[in-house]
Formats: sequence, structure tokens, C-alpha cells
Amino acid sequence: MVMSFRVSDLQMLLGFVGRSKSGLKHELVTRALQLVQFDCSPEVFKKIKELYETRYAKKSSEAPQPHRSPEALPIHSSYDRGSAVARTSISTPNIDYPTLYGKYLNGLGRLPPKAVKPEVRLVKLPFYTTLDELLKPTELVPQNNEKLQESPCIFALTPRQVELIRNSRELQPGVKSVQVVLRICYTDTSSPQEDQYPPNIAVKVNHSYCSVPGYYPSNKPGVEPKRPCRPINLTHLMYLSAATNRITVTWGNYGKSYSVGLYLVRQMTSAELLQRLKTIGIKHPELCKALVKEKLRLDPDSEIATTGVRVSLICPLVKMRLSVPCRAETCAHLQCFDAVFYLQMNEKKPTWMCPVCDKPAPYDQLIIDGLLSKILTECEDADEIEYLVDGSWCPIRAEKERSCSPQCPILVLGSSDVNGLLPIPSANGENGKAAADVVDLTLDSSSEEEEEEEDEEEDDDDEGPRPKRRCSYEKGLVSAC
Repeated sequence: MVMSFRVSDLQMLLGFVGRSKSGLKHELVTRALQLVQFDCSPEVFKKIKELYETRYAKKSSEAPQPHRSPEALPIHSSYDRGSAVARTSISTPNIDYPTLYGKYLNGLGRLPPKAVKPEVRLVKLPFYTTLDELLKPTELVPQNNEKLQESPCIFALTPRQVELIRNSRELQPGVKSVQVVLRICYTDTSSPQEDQYPPNIAVKVNHSYCSVPGYYPSNKPGVEPKRPCRPINLTHLMYLSAATNRITVTWGNYGKSYSVGLYLVRQMTSAELLQRLKTIGIKHPELCKALVKEKLRLDPDSEIATTGVRVSLICPLVKMRLSVPCRAETCAHLQCFDAVFYLQMNEKKPTWMCPVCDKPAPYDQLIIDGLLSKILTECEDADEIEYLVDGSWCPIRAEKERSCSPQCPILVLGSSDVNGLLPIPSANGENGKAAADVVDLTLDSSSEEEEEEEDEEEDDDDEGPRPKRRCSYEKGLVSAC
């Protein structure tokens, strides 16, 4: 039906759904076909049928024709039976519509219903805010038995979308914050899918190839390098006008099924995400205090009572004092990490794993600990605190090392019995008590030991068994006596 529309019919249809009506006929047909393929609601179908019947009625009144049986219009009977896609195209002389418009539909003359997978969902990415969905996740359909496949897609931006891109700020030279990105994932409807590239992927936009993230080098032997699968920015290669853009995805067909989607997004920075977290993600100190009490609450079934829990004020990521204490609500620990460095690290290499417990800590689960933030301002001379059972806290300061520590062990004699030896009286004692003598156990010099060893080696053969050496302790004791 849509392929038989005139320009006025196409403009009425696109205006009915609020899409751009400007452009040449083939551009209008492109938008109308995308509408039928991906967003054909009952209201849209009713409008298409109404426009078609109105045009057909005009033709009938202008040129009277014999009465036609229902079989003469198989397209109507097909739709009346509830089919979502017309089984038979309208036959118009000298026009091969599947050949002319096949490139608009993923390289196929008429896209089979199984190729469109609107139920495939992609995970939300914290650093990308979706503004428009240009192409819903659509399965890459192999057209032959070759390993290397190509799937083309043609679309046009609306004037509003072009204006958004042009007026957006630059994140870096040549990179706008509002972008058209291509996302690829497995064709799996069980859960939201993460971005996953097919083998041998290449993306061509109009007449130029787009750069695709490369592989991370692996330092471990026998481990294959990993490729960071992120949205592919196509904006710098597109026509920012009403002209149509052609995207060709080259991919390896090795048994797995992939789907692609096109989105108009706004890329966020770590600073913007931090500001958003500070606005909506701060947990009140009293709620944090209640959580501490809950963690330290006495368990009647446990034989061990926890009287306190220590929390470090040093970030486990960068080993620096915390500035914005943060953790995931799903984490069971009270220890926090610094939100500033956590967001910066995930901006470069998104993993979203808690550095404390190594469990998932996605952005939408992060909270700023209001109690620990307050403690950081009040306790500036300690790197660790301890939470108590009543929710209070106390700083833990490291014990100062002893300023004076003897270089050599000191043995004090005269005050008590040492190894069975009695105190040795001295003439300098006071009140009849023996004065303490200090004996240095290192008096025996190394040169003296070497001389004794040489004498023992010389007399070893003549005298038989080697005599026992006198220990330093005995020498010092004798000299003291």
C-alpha cells in the first residue's frame, strides 16, 4: 500500500505520526517504510488503509471499471485475516518495488517478520542518555552461505535531530555530545543484552569506514585479548541534513545471531554523573546510622557478639583519603570507595564492579554515605574509624612507634635471678641492695672469634673432639664478676 502512495499521501501519513514531511519522494518512502516495518500500530495501519482506499476510490470514480471480486485485491484479504505484513505487493506496470526499495529493509526485498526483533532489549548505559530510537534492534539476516555478510540500512535525520547535534557542545575536538550511535548485541529476548560485536565486524557510513574499538592486549599467556564492545559513534561521517545516510555493517556469520540498533544519544561525562549522584543519590546520615546498628545488632543464634566494626577512610582504589564516600546499595559491607575515581575509571573502561567485594555495583545502585561524609569533615587526623553498637563512632589512631629502641639487647643483672644465677652484690649498692650491672652481649669481637676458630681448626686433629665455645653471655658474666 505504501509503495503505491503519491507524495501527498506520504506527507499525510508522516504528518499523522508527527514525522518530517520534507524531502524528495524516495526519502518520504524511506520514512514510511520504516514506519510500517518498526512502528505499525493499529492507528497507523488504519490511516494507511484509509489513504489507500481513498486513492483507490478516486481512481474508480475517474475511470469506471467492472466490478472486482475480493480475490482481485489479495492485499485487503490478507490484512483482514490479521496478517502483520502484506503477502502480495501491489502490481504497478514497469516498477519492481522489491528491487527498488530492498536496500531500505536490511538488504531484503521484503523483510520477513522474524527479522524484526523489537523485543530484543539493550542494557542502559550510564554514560549515554537515549534521546531518540532511530532503528529498533533488528536481526542481521544472512543472505547466503558465505561467512562474510553485509547488511545495509538507509535512514534520514529529522530537522530537529540535526539541530540537536549541531547545537550540542564538544566533548573533545570533533566529538559532539549528541551523537548517532550503532549498538550491536546477541539476538536474545530473555534479558537486556550487553553490547557484543560479531566477528570480522566493519561499519561503513556513506563512503567511509568507521573506526571500531580494538582489542585490549592480554598480559597473560594463553588468554585471548578482549575487545571493549561499546556504542559506535557514527556522527562525524553522517550527512547532517535531510539527505539519507547509508550504513553498511559487515559481519562474520558463524552461527550466532546478532541484532543492531541505531540511537540518538547524549554522551555524559564522569563529572556530570557525579553531579547527578550528589543530587539524587545521597543517603541521609540517620539512615546510614540505622544500617550500622542493624549490622551490629546482636544475633541470638550466634555465639559471637560483634561490638564494633572498623571502616577505613582510605579509598581502596587509589589509596587516598575519601572525598565522596560511595558504595552500592546491594553491597553488604560498610566500607566505601571514592565516587570520583570510581566514575572516572568506568568512563575509561566500564566494568562497574565494587572494588571492595568484587560484586556488581552499577551506577543506578550507587549511594553516597551521608554519615561517613559527615565523619570525614569531623575527623581529619585519623585514617580509620570504628562503628559501635549504638551507631556512634570513634577514631582509631595508629600507635606511635617507640622513639628510643636499643640497638643491642641489654641484660640487666643484680635485680633478679637470671637463668638460675643469683644477684651479684656490688660495693656501690644502696640500702644493702645490689646495684644493677649492665652487660653488653656484643663485647666478643669478630676478630677474637676468628682467632679462636683458627686455633680450634689447627688442634682439631691432635686433640680429638672440638672444645665447646664460651658463649658471650658467660664471658660478660665473668667479666662482671
